[in-house]
Amino acid sequence: MKTFKVFVTVILCVVLGSTVVAQTPNSSKAVVKTDVFAVGGNCEICKARIEKAALVTGVTKAVWDIKTKKLTLTYNPAKVKVVTVQKALAAVGHDAGNIKADSKAYNKLPTCCKYR
Repeated sequence: MKTFKVFVTVILCVVLGSTVVAQTPNSSKAVVKTDVFAVGGNCEICKARIEKAALVTGVTKAVWDIKTKKLTLTYNPAKVKVVTVQKALAAVGHDAGNIKADSKAYNKLPTCCKYR
């Protein structure tokens, strides 16, 4: 009887183990793209606001350089378009690429962040 229990336990482990292996996701990586574009701003406060606003769904990394005024964006093009990120940045008051922030959003920026 003890041998039968061990045998059944081993069989269950093999079956469940193969099921788990069968359910592991495909190891192929999602397509990731990196683009760089200009974003208006001046300071560390701008940097924090820009990087936070750029993190929309599909963006994995956003780094804005204060000196060059450029945002390096790493994203999945199947999930988000660059223009969507640029519109999100314009909504918080920062010109991004060819998208200009409207004056209402721009005027809400702190004085140190006004770049125009």
